[in-house]
Amino acid sequence: MNDTPARLLRLLSLLQTPREWPGSELADRLGVTDRTVRRDIDRLRELGYPVEASMGATGGYRLVAGAAMPPLLVDDEEAVAIAVGLRAAAGSAIAGIEESSVRALAKLEQVLPAKLRRRVRVLDTALVPPTDDGPAVDPEILTALAAAVTNRERVRFGYRGESGAQTRRHIEPLGLVPSRRRWYLVGHDVDRDDWRIFRVDRIEQPQPTGARCTPRPLPAADAAAYVAGRRTNWGTPSFRVRVTIQAPVSRVAGRLGDSPGDIAAIDDGSCLLDVTRDDDPTWLAYRLIDLGADFQVHEPPVLVDRLRAIATRITNAIT
Repeated sequence: MNDTPARLLRLLSLLQTPREWPGSELADRLGVTDRTVRRDIDRLRELGYPVEASMGATGGYRLVAGAAMPPLLVDDEEAVAIAVGLRAAAGSAIAGIEESSVRALAKLEQVLPAKLRRRVRVLDTALVPPTDDGPAVDPEILTALAAAVTNRERVRFGYRGESGAQTRRHIEPLGLVPSRRRWYLVGHDVDRDDWRIFRVDRIEQPQPTGARCTPRPLPAADAAAYVAGRRTNWGTPSFRVRVTIQAPVSRVAGRLGDSPGDIAAIDDGSCLLDVTRDDDPTWLAYRLIDLGADFQVHEPPVLVDRLRAIATRITNAIT
């Protein structure tokens, strides 16, 4: 084996088998001399692989645990097994390893040959994961979103809202966050020009667009902090929002996190927001104020209370 890179990869694959390899056996497997094996062992050590040598008639070489995790080589069967395990871990959001499972799965599936990806999907379909309190998440959707986050690439997808309404979204993805047996995507909505949080189990057919995006400043330390701040109580039920706004639909649409059909024209100068939402009422109150138009809240009472609290703070600040 005269190709040095190929020989080093083959040697590394042999050493990753948990046993001790006599130098003569490694030389025979690789078709080289004992001296070449020793030189190749030194090359691996220079690359950071902790190869230990023992002397004597029963001695040889073996790969041991080092200070850092070196790259590993796996065969086809091992790659399939790892991918299936990672998909199961990602889909069920195992506490503590959710994000790392998705990152590792995205890296692995990026380089899996087509025939191995098909095997992974077949096995994944046949396996029945343990049930839990969270909704099922398609690992393929998770990995597609993770790749878009890593590549800083805009993505389009279908999204099913709380009421069941379907919309199309164009997002600059920032991060995936697991919380209470659910996955959430944090991203900047290009069409609505605002940050959004999406439940991944409601996302359908994510498609990377190929357009790169520069990370925008998030109004939080990171994606996890943003989700925690915006979703302080995941068990809070949705609420009905009905607000008359003294402005035409064209001026309002898309500025309140609304979807097509959420806002209807009353006449040329006014419209009605009528939708079921699970947003923070305080956030919605500030968005209504930011419209710069008069409005009247019909429901819910909690939104009226938040607006009164804001008005009190403003009054106290200027008196």
